[in-house]
Amino acid sequence: MRLVDPVLLGRSTAPSRVLFGPHETNLGRDRDISDRHVGYYAARAAGGAGVLVTEIASAHDSDWPYERAPLASRCGPGWAAVAEACRPHGTVVLAGLGHSGSQGSSAFSQSVLWAPSRVPDVASREMPVELEQAEIDALVASFASAAREAMRSGLHGVELNAGQFSLLRQFLSGLTNQRTDDYGTDRTRLLREVLAAVRESVGEGVVGLRLSCDELAPWAGITPEAAVGVVESVRDAVDYLAVVRGSAMGTSATRPDLHTEPGFNIDLCTGIRVAAGGTPVVLQGSVVDPEQAQRALDDGVADLVEMTRAQIADPDLVTEVRAGATVRPCVLCNQKCNVRDNRNPIVTCIVNPSAGHETDDPQTPTKTHPQISTEVGGLISSEIRCGGTGGGRVGSGVGRESVLVVGGGPAGLEAARVLALRGRSVEVVEREDRVGGMVRVAAEVAGRGRVARLVEWLEAEVRRLGVRVRLGVEAGPEDVTGREVVVATGSVPGPWGFKVDGGVVLDVVEALSGETPEGPVVVHDPVGDFVGVGVAELLAGRGVETAIVTQDQVVGTQLALTGDLADANARLQWAGVSLEKRSRLREVRADHVVLEDVHTAETRQRPAATVVHCGHRLPDQRLDGVRIGDCVAPRTVHEAILEGRRAAGGLR
Repeated sequence: MRLVDPVLLGRSTAPSRVLFGPHETNLGRDRDISDRHVGYYAARAAGGAGVLVTEIASAHDSDWPYERAPLASRCGPGWAAVAEACRPHGTVVLAGLGHSGSQGSSAFSQSVLWAPSRVPDVASREMPVELEQAEIDALVASFASAAREAMRSGLHGVELNAGQFSLLRQFLSGLTNQRTDDYGTDRTRLLREVLAAVRESVGEGVVGLRLSCDELAPWAGITPEAAVGVVESVRDAVDYLAVVRGSAMGTSATRPDLHTEPGFNIDLCTGIRVAAGGTPVVLQGSVVDPEQAQRALDDGVADLVEMTRAQIADPDLVTEVRAGATVRPCVLCNQKCNVRDNRNPIVTCIVNPSAGHETDDPQTPTKTHPQISTEVGGLISSEIRCGGTGGGRVGSGVGRESVLVVGGGPAGLEAARVLALRGRSVEVVEREDRVGGMVRVAAEVAGRGRVARLVEWLEAEVRRLGVRVRLGVEAGPEDVTGREVVVATGSVPGPWGFKVDGGVVLDVVEALSGETPEGPVVVHDPVGDFVGVGVAELLAGRGVETAIVTQDQVVGTQLALTGDLADANARLQWAGVSLEKRSRLREVRADHVVLEDVHTAETRQRPAATVVHCGHRLPDQRLDGVRIGDCVAPRTVHEAILEGRRAAGGLR
């Protein structure tokens, strides 16, 4: 079976075996499914998604896990609009239904959290109420009611969440279910009751189940062995099983960033598929490459493959696989698609700023292939520091319609790509011997090699579109006169913010481009993102005595936004990196540094032969023109690509 082949789920036929799974988007209007949801889902359906599961809606109004979390009783009109928008493409559209239980938030609901037992949540530390029979009955009835509403709205069915953030999983787990009644002695009872009630509501519609089959807490949680028994008890009640892992004990486990190898659930899914006894099984687990997805089908791992982040990055993924075209890569950074935090950011993507903004600017062309023509648009902002590093020398005889792009970082490459799609003649000049700018540097940081795929794709696209790319030459003011110019010259080292009296201080670019320093190294990290953490991890992995200095209470505070904070701190400690927290770097001397406690102002010394400065860089503004990326201000890769796209759209 091929990834692009149809598959039968219940009595519905999905046009491909690719599933776009449920995830937080913050696209909602209050707790409703909005027109932004409709545009977002319709783009993936048009791109060939076989099954699409909408953002998980709370089945009961006791559950309000985040501010814009959909509430099933309010989703009918929005579900109907999604169904109508996706219907021409044949996609099987399902309503995601769930209840977060003790992993919810009383801040929004202003009421007690529900749970199987009085076990405080490991993250919020809040003590929930233990559900009594009347509340359990109300919960079952609410799932049934939500399923009926989904069917009335024209959807094909529902998917129930017994995955990571789920009251149904909490009832299945010994971590959270310590009851002594029937719901404790038979932990599958509530799930079976909900499935029976939902099946009655949907009739011949599709019923899917997202099931955590490994909580990564073998001392009391659901293990793969225990999950087999759960699957055997419910397999006849569902039309497919989506196999996931994780619990409150490890919230990054279900959707980790690029430090975790793609396809991490393959072995788990293989075992569950045997237990499923013919019920279709969905592989989930950072699968973003079509080749890996196809191998999973070929090897009998699963019947469908969830490729959610891949389709955020490229909504036309299935269409492009069918056409043999190149797919825009997902780099698994989690920087703009992981939106479950108190900032309420809208879901989007560093490689595709149009994601989540399909209704904002529908006239910006973003790609075209001989077999494919798509017009979507976008607005936004992000979190990988990036940019071009310079330009080249311009040739003569360029026509009026020609545009010069100075700098071949992500901003410059995206501007060139979109200009070429608009029919302009484009030349990119770059002073280095390869394009990519600071993204190439970022790819050298420990565990982040995958980000280089972004500039590799951009370079391949601009060359495919006929853009002239010149490398290894410098552009000057005389080269940019008389033509439209986009300046993406990147950045230069920024201020250090500490006194230097001897010793060696390296900018992060110098440190990653040169040889490994000898002697102890101190990594100065005033920003708190992946750069300082990754550099420290990289150096320690090479056997260098390494310390990282941060003014914060924990190292890498910004990594909380991508779900990598706990894992990153663990990796640093495993690598032997000394963590100098709540400290400011005040002086660098010949053989040591002087650190100052942020609370007490007390100073202390630490041995250091070299300091690697991982602070913000400054814009390189030597040339005039339409400036984008790091030559405007320190930018993230998402902001750089967005600005490149906007600049291309703004030229005459």
